[in-house]
Amino acid sequence: QVQLVQSGGGLVHTGGSLSLSCVASGSIFSLYAWGWYRQNPGKERELVASIPPDGSTHYADSVKGRFTISRDDDKSTVTLQMSSLNPEDTAVYYCNQGGWDGASYYALDYWGQGTQVTVSK
Repeated sequence: QVQLVQSGGGLVHTGGSLSLSCVASGSIFSLYAWGWYRQNPGKERELVASIPPDGSTHYADSVKGRFTISRDDDKSTVTLQMSSLNPEDTAVYYCNQGGWDGASYYALDYWGQGTQVTVSK
């Protein structure tokens, strides 16, 4: 059974940095694309970053230049490094095991437990 366990997150002031990690088990990590989503109450879950098996990185416009996604296939870990954070980045962040169709990421059924990121003014 696939399990995704997240760590990191928390409270930071505007302009600060945080890192999120997601360790996967129960699947062949290197075969999949991995994504980070975020969600606020009453809003749809938003894909902020993804990384297909080839290691290329893809970002939502809202985080481009500030967030960095990376993967370590040997450690079955995907990481999201976030910098220059602002209050609009406040959300619950989720990692996801997904696929890549050559042009875009698509989510599969496995999600991390969610991690709160709060950016104060």
